[in-house]
Amino acid sequence: MQPVTPRQLEILRFIRDFRNHNGYSPTMQEIGDHFHLTKVTVFEHVAALERKGWLLRGAKHSARSLQVSSEAEFPDEKPTRLPLVGRIAAGVPIEAIEDREALDLEEMFEAPGERFALRVAGDSMIDEQIRDGDYVVCERRTEPRNGETVVALLDDGDATLKKFYRERGRVRLQPANEKYQPIYAESVNVQGVVIGVIRRM
Repeated sequence: MQPVTPRQLEILRFIRDFRNHNGYSPTMQEIGDHFHLTKVTVFEHVAALERKGWLLRGAKHSARSLQVSSEAEFPDEKPTRLPLVGRIAAGVPIEAIEDREALDLEEMFEAPGERFALRVAGDSMIDEQIRDGDYVVCERRTEPRNGETVVALLDDGDATLKKFYRERGRVRLQPANEKYQPIYAESVNVQGVVIGVIRRM
């Protein structure tokens, strides 16, 4: 389907939400009133959306015949997108204020490179708030910076999650739990760098 302008996307969402709430489509006048647009401008946007395949018109000359195409995909309908309804205090209580925003997990863990996720087994990174059973979201990157948490492949074929440090003539993979000792190696094969953590309660 052809791309739409931001205004056309707003009109599409309005038509979708209006139909979901009322069971029928808005009229051109109702669309215009909602967006403070003239009927001529609304007709132009609707005609463009029909040409692009996003809107379908039912019975001709019917005031409420607009239908959103079943192939239309909206950014706010992605399964990775969650309603962000405000803030919640973890310290001193704050006033509850509802916001009309959304939290998109794909955007939250956006990275230039390919991304992947791993489930954590063990507690060697507990002081970095990475617990057994958590999921780490990683960017596939082979050249980390000192202090970044990496997925490293060791010479024996084992993979480990540790903080990465280059030292003179060697690499130190540092756990974040005093129960564990650092791992030293001349070099390691870094598979990716951690960019986020997901925890299921």
